[in-house]
Amino acid sequence: MPRRRPRALRLGLPATVPGRLKLLRGAALAASALLIAALVATGLLTHASWSDIRGRSAPQVTSATGLYFALGDMDAQLANQLMLGATPSLAADRRTAARVYAQRRTEAATRLRDLAEAAQGDPAAEKTVAQAIADFGSYEEGAARALLLSDQTARPAGKTDPGALAAYRYATQLMRTRLLPEADRLVTANNNAFDATASATTDQLSSARVAVLAAGILLLTLLVTLQLFLTARFRRIVNPPLAAASLIALGVLITATVQISGQQQHLRVARHDAFDSVVALTRARAVAYDANADESRYLLDQPHAAEHQQDFFAKSQQLMRLPSATLTDYDARSAAAMDAYRADHTDLRFTGFFGDEFRNITFSGERQAAENVIASYRTYQQDDRHLRALASSGHLTEAIQYCVSYRTGESNWAFGQYDTALRKLISINTTAYEQAAAEGADNSLSLPLGLASAAAAIAALAVLGLRPRLTEFR
Repeated sequence: MPRRRPRALRLGLPATVPGRLKLLRGAALAASALLIAALVATGLLTHASWSDIRGRSAPQVTSATGLYFALGDMDAQLANQLMLGATPSLAADRRTAARVYAQRRTEAATRLRDLAEAAQGDPAAEKTVAQAIADFGSYEEGAARALLLSDQTARPAGKTDPGALAAYRYATQLMRTRLLPEADRLVTANNNAFDATASATTDQLSSARVAVLAAGILLLTLLVTLQLFLTARFRRIVNPPLAAASLIALGVLITATVQISGQQQHLRVARHDAFDSVVALTRARAVAYDANADESRYLLDQPHAAEHQQDFFAKSQQLMRLPSATLTDYDARSAAAMDAYRADHTDLRFTGFFGDEFRNITFSGERQAAENVIASYRTYQQDDRHLRALASSGHLTEAIQYCVSYRTGESNWAFGQYDTALRKLISINTTAYEQAAAEGADNSLSLPLGLASAAAAIAALAVLGLRPRLTEFR
């Protein structure tokens, strides 16, 4: 009967002890290289993602919402200038409106330039921005003509020149039907791109964690196997370099896993807890300024007052949607909704941008700041009813004065209080986003590279630990 070959040879393993040691050492070095590669790749991936988020994705969303805001207020200030006319007592208000109009026009032009630069290489975005730039130029032409005709006729407040009013109707129609929808599409497209980047990075980090765990466990298994082999063959209970290498490998494995989970947490906080609210609230701010413009349009263009009133209510519903509400009972329904919420924070009876925020309250001070926004918003809404009551009862000049006044208790003062409260709430979420993004970016490259260096040290220790045993066979 033929002699059977040793099991090691049947498996293709070296028959000698030095051969087996060299094989295990080579496997450990290969596993170390795999772990180093996984750690470096994870660091580069995370660093690139944070660079994209902080340098491109988030700023593009901010530019788009900033464009919507600037355009909406620009049209409001144009309407204010026209409806104030040449009445001497309102001259200071008209100068204020002219100054803010010029400021918003500059802001809108800057935002369009930034978005045009960011859109390069994206045909759909390039087309949208190019059309917005062209429409912006047409709007400016109509606005300039309206202001010129208004100045030439020098009529009192509420008695706008028909030619100036026709020019304004052309401009504001362009704003409402083309420019603002274009800006809103840019907001949506850029926000979706940011969300896709964050989601893809989160998924890639999950895959990276699996790769790091697999390489780390393989390395740790080989180190332990080496230690057991040495114990069995050389009667040495502990090989110090291999023991140190095993402990370092375990530490690298735990630290890397925690680091990757931490990066996913930073992404979740930055994108969803914070930036989702930033987007909802900055869109709310832009829509509110456009609604404020509807009040001015209502007073300026009396033949179309009902249309502008409906537009105001539609935007109010965008901000705080109350099911089945009308302009008549909107105030009572908003009061009831907030009473229910204060009694039970899970009882949210409104949606819209404010609803999005109230369903995503996360940070210290955010809930109180959100409630302050609603309180000041409701005051502004109540002032709107007073403004319309003045206009509908024949007191148009008084309604115009009330609309543009920043005196305590009047319409623009109330809107300013609301805007201040809203900006504070936005700031809470912006600060949280910036902190989470900064913490994620700060650790994105340095820690993985440090862990990769530790993995290289493991390989060196494995070589060092086996060298005395291999020399015994020379």
